[in-house]
Amino acid sequence: MNPVATETFVSLRNLLFTVAYEVLGSAADAEDVLQETWLRWVEVDLDQVQDQRAYLIRITTRQALNRLRTVKRRREAYVGTWLPEPLLTTPDVAEDFELAENLSIGLMLVLETLSPTERAVFVLREAFDVDYDEIAAAVGKTPAAVRQIAHRARRHVDARRPRTSASQRTAQAAVAAFQRALETQDMQGLMDVLAPQAVLIGDGGGVRRAGLRPISGAERVVRYVLGGIRKAGVEVTTELTDVNGHPGLLVRVDGVLDGIMALHVEGERVAGMYYVLNPEKLTRAGVETAAVAR
Repeated sequence: MNPVATETFVSLRNLLFTVAYEVLGSAADAEDVLQETWLRWVEVDLDQVQDQRAYLIRITTRQALNRLRTVKRRREAYVGTWLPEPLLTTPDVAEDFELAENLSIGLMLVLETLSPTERAVFVLREAFDVDYDEIAAAVGKTPAAVRQIAHRARRHVDARRPRTSASQRTAQAAVAAFQRALETQDMQGLMDVLAPQAVLIGDGGGVRRAGLRPISGAERVVRYVLGGIRKAGVEVTTELTDVNGHPGLLVRVDGVLDGIMALHVEGERVAGMYYVLNPEKLTRAGVETAAVAR
């Protein structure tokens, strides 16, 4: 095994994982893509590679695209709303505003509405500033076609992406207020911290009970959440954490992990709640993902 190949792969692993995750929306699938990338990388004659970083991104993108075309068919049959697998991220991710925005659950849901090729082109160009020639090599298109795809994808995403988030400090304050109100079952406190058109989206994957459709409107969200807690007669506790680069919560019911909630703050209020309960998407609940190596 070539030690140079190993050293290069290890040094770029965070970058490659983030590329695969942003294309796929699944950490588990991204890890599988990295394994496939590694198996292909060790067979490469490095003497023929001018830019190892670009070459590895190319392999990773191709493998991620292949997998995305397969999982998209599975997601069409998903029970309820499909949400991206949440990542618990280290504080340095939140400090990188651009990276945090690219990793946000809200944006990744918008990326789900793109075709696989559009998504890969958007991620490589917007998140990692890969040049058009390299993107073309990765997705099997001409540079001219890639420019058109990038323009179309950017226009599509800009029309649908969530409004710019609040500052990190403001978001943390809003999430802390939401946390206090949730744990004390303070109806008025929740109403005060939620935006009027707040939306709650749950993902139980057909394994855990969750609303099959988004719940819109602060009053409806509060009644749904508090009504469920009171009806079940359980104790809900939460832990502040960073989810995909933004303040979020680990939620426990009677001391057992129930799910991970990513929160989107607009102005000074919580406008979006993305609650993942599907156990298959909670396997990394004890693992923090570090900032990507750009």
